[in-house]
Amino acid sequence: MTVRTPLTYLAGAGVMLTIVVGGALYASRAPVAAAATSAAVETPLTVYWSDGDSGRLSDGTKFRLHGIDSPETGSMKQRGGAKCEAERALGYKAKEAALELTRGKTVIVSETRGTDRYERTVVRLEIGGEDVAGLLVAGGTHRTWDYDGRQKKPDWCAAAAS
Repeated sequence: MTVRTPLTYLAGAGVMLTIVVGGALYASRAPVAAAATSAAVETPLTVYWSDGDSGRLSDGTKFRLHGIDSPETGSMKQRGGAKCEAERALGYKAKEAALELTRGKTVIVSETRGTDRYERTVVRLEIGGEDVAGLLVAGGTHRTWDYDGRQKKPDWCAAAAS
């Protein structure tokens, strides 16, 4: 015969609570399917750029622009960094273009498309009704990139060599 004390019941309740809370935290952090989209957030925001296609919004949201790619600015020694020095140089130009486009302006999140593998929210941003990503591509510092369609990432080193 097993004797169960109130401490045994309390320990069991603690284990169950840990499982429930852990499951809820895991579910809240799990990536959302890329096809899931939501409507515009009508709150004007300011953009703080990490590089040419990602950063943080003034509400604290870490983001990545949907449908485009820019050269990397990170060190060639770090994971996800530039593949060559020429890419890094192009990356700083791309970041400057993004900064200039949004400096002193407020942006609207016109669409969210889930999260990427770095847990950033994938978004479309607009300034005055115009798509930020489209403006950056038109400026020549960024390229379109169909990440959702598993398109190969642009090779910025090969572009710099030609």
